[in-house]
Amino acid sequence: MPVLSARTRGDLLILLAALIWGVAFYFQKVAMQDIGPLLFLGMRGAIAALVLLPFVWREQRTDLRQMRPGNARIWPYGVLAGVVFFLAGGTQQTGIVIATVTNTGFLTALYVVVTPFLYWIVQRQRPALATWFSAGLAFVGVWALGGGSLESLNRGDILVACSSVFWAVLIIVSGKASRRAQPLTYTCIQFAVVALLSIISALLFERVEMAALRAALVPILYVGVLSSAFTFGIMAIALQVVPPPRASILLSMETVFAAMAGFLLLGERLSVAGWAGALLILMAVVVVQRTRE
Repeated sequence: MPVLSARTRGDLLILLAALIWGVAFYFQKVAMQDIGPLLFLGMRGAIAALVLLPFVWREQRTDLRQMRPGNARIWPYGVLAGVVFFLAGGTQQTGIVIATVTNTGFLTALYVVVTPFLYWIVQRQRPALATWFSAGLAFVGVWALGGGSLESLNRGDILVACSSVFWAVLIIVSGKASRRAQPLTYTCIQFAVVALLSIISALLFERVEMAALRAALVPILYVGVLSSAFTFGIMAIALQVVPPPRASILLSMETVFAAMAGFLLLGERLSVAGWAGALLILMAVVVVQRTRE
């Protein structure tokens, strides 16, 4: 059996994250029937941080044995990522209160286009031609998956679209942090900051009730454990070998998975344009997987 390269393993980890995130849109929407967006985001962050703690302890012990630098160098990145995640997640979660699951999926995926531009500004590194071509394919695919029209955008849709800029920033910050070789510590700090900022904000601006939290327990656990702790942990690992622009295009597959979740869980049906969009995104993924930047 052939051994997979580090880049291929990284690509597969990112695609797994895209699958979990695509399904998460359904749970994020359902949770809004019981609790507010800030409280949901806070519980998501708190659960993710708690789940990651044992793995952080093991990571820190390994670093001490191997005489690698302590976690002081990773803290600034973790705190910065937590603030960016709070802005991205808070904006997206507030938007999904009135935005549809389908619209949330394709509007969030606009970070596919935003990331190469931001990466170019930060790194002064022009993306490869194939990366731009793949980003263009992904963008057209995302647009078609949404029905080929943006005329019906409401306030929630606009908020979700704005969140894509913050998600792009988060991908770049995570790429920088991955060089510090402490991905799980970084991810845990990030979610601890998200939990702190979100819960304080929820106590100030939302109604917090235990009965509502119990009602939303399943969506909170799915998003907190799988869509946060697990996926962001493997993302931090994958970004050690996968460049952020490439990762953003691979992650655009979450729109396809979101459409599948809508089909299976909500009975949603894609139009001909929607299926064409899904095909274009798959083509973008194939192109970027064959690209070596």
